[in-house]
Amino acid sequence: MNTWITWGRRMGAALAMLGVMGLLALPAAAQLRGAELVVGQVAPLSGVLASTGAQMVLGGKVYFDAINAQGGVHGATIRQWVVDDGYKVPDTVRLTREMLARPEVVALYGFAGTANITQLLADGVLEQGGAALVAPYTGGESLRSPFNPWIFHVRAGYGDEAEHMVQQLTTLGMNRVAVMYQDDGFGKAGLAGVEAALARRNLKLVVSAGYERNTDKVDDAVKAIKAADVHAVIMIAINKPAAAFIQRYREQGGGAQLYNISVVDPTELVKLAGLKNAHGLGISQVVPYPFRPQLPVVREYQTLLKKYAPEAEVNYTSFEQFLGAKVLVEALRRAGPGPTRARVVKALESMNNYDLGGISLGYSPTNRVGSRYVEVTVIGANGRLMK
Repeated sequence: MNTWITWGRRMGAALAMLGVMGLLALPAAAQLRGAELVVGQVAPLSGVLASTGAQMVLGGKVYFDAINAQGGVHGATIRQWVVDDGYKVPDTVRLTREMLARPEVVALYGFAGTANITQLLADGVLEQGGAALVAPYTGGESLRSPFNPWIFHVRAGYGDEAEHMVQQLTTLGMNRVAVMYQDDGFGKAGLAGVEAALARRNLKLVVSAGYERNTDKVDDAVKAIKAADVHAVIMIAINKPAAAFIQRYREQGGGAQLYNISVVDPTELVKLAGLKNAHGLGISQVVPYPFRPQLPVVREYQTLLKKYAPEAEVNYTSFEQFLGAKVLVEALRRAGPGPTRARVVKALESMNNYDLGGISLGYSPTNRVGSRYVEVTVIGANGRLMK
C-alpha cells in the first residue's frame, strides 16, 4: 500500500504526483503499522516549482531509507509522509493543519516558500501544533527575525546570499546593479537583502522589477532592466520565471552579468533557457559543492543516492534536504524512544555544534539559524556548475 515516488533521470511533476498520491492514500491504520516515527512534508510537487519539490522529497527519502535499512531510530522506522501544495499558500496552511492534527506526526520537514511558511507563522499553525519544522527550503529573513522557536534552518538566509553576491560584484567593479524579483515575501526578502548589502557600500540599486508569483510573466521586467544599462542583475526567482528572464533578456541583447539566488536548479535553467543563454550565470549556494566527494557527508550522499535512487543525478537541492534529514534523524535519536514533538524541539536545541561529516551547524534555545555558509557557482560551457 505504501507506494513511493519513482525517481528517474528526468523527474517531472506527473511522476512525483503519482508517488505522492500513493502516500496520501494510506489509511491511518497503515500509517501507524508497527513502531513508526512519522515525519510530515508539504512540498510543491506540481506547479512552477515541481522539479524542485521532487528533488526536495528525494533528498530526505534516500537518507530515511538508509536509516530504516539499519533498523531505524531506537527500533522505530521513519515514515516520510508527503503531500503536494503546488506552491500555493492556502494549500500549505490547510495541509499543515491536517498533518498536525495527526498525533503520530512528531516533526515537520522540508517545506518550501517564504510566503507559504510566513503564513503558517501568521496563522499560528506551528505554535498550535507544537512541532518543529526542520530544513525549510527558504532563506526568508521574516522566518528568522524576529526569533520564532519552531523553525530550524539548515541554510543561510537570503540576506547572507545577497551580501556574498554584492561583495563579489563590487570587488570586480560592477556597481550598477538591478534586481529581478518574485513579487511576494520570497522576492521582497531577497530584494531587501540586496538593497542592504549595497547600502553598506554606499551604493543604491539602479532598478528593481517584479513578476507575479506562480507565473513566468517577466516581459516588463526584461524591458525595465534592459533599459537601465546595468553591470549586473541579481534574480530572486524560481526556475521557470528565472529561465524566462534569462532567455528573453539575452535574446534582446542584454549583456549584464546575471546572478540568481540559491533556490534554482541549474539543469532546469539550461533546459528551459538554453545553454547559450544560461552559460555564465552565477548562482549562490548555501551548502558545499556536492559534485566532488571531498567531504565525508558528500561521499555519504553520493553513495546513498546511487543505492536508493540509482537513476537520479547529484543535485544541490536534494543534497541540502539530505543534510536536513540528517539533522532531523539526529534529533530523533537524542529525543529518545517514543519521542514527543516537544522532546524533538529540545533535542534540536541541544545540537549546538553538530558535525554532519565535514559540515557543522548549531542551534540553541535562542538560535535557530544552523549555518551561514554561502559560495557562488557558475554554469559552465557544458551546462554544469563550476566553482
